[in-house]
Amino acid sequence: MARQAHGSRLQVAASGRLEVHGELSFSSVPGLWKEYMAGFAERADVDLDLCRLERSDSAGVAFLVACFREAARAGHNIRFFNLPAQMLAVARVSSLDEVLPLHTD
Repeated sequence: MARQAHGSRLQVAASGRLEVHGELSFSSVPGLWKEYMAGFAERADVDLDLCRLERSDSAGVAFLVACFREAARAGHNIRFFNLPAQMLAVARVSSLDEVLPLHTD
């Protein structure tokens, strides 16, 4: 599944991970959130990989928190891979790096 959301999209990679392509910004996150909820939120396990992310602002971190909360609410597992340095810095400043399941390949 790959749909456009303000130039951004979610796409399942050959590895099975869900990749974010494009950006996570105030303009793209609402569309990506709808896409996530419609196609991926009911999966028992989601690995969300940000290796293809081109740009992010603080809305990107909010998107990760929302995905994490939704997974926890549903009793599902979610892991985040390959956060860009900027997003990781925001997560660290707010201590979210201690809460969110962050991984690097």
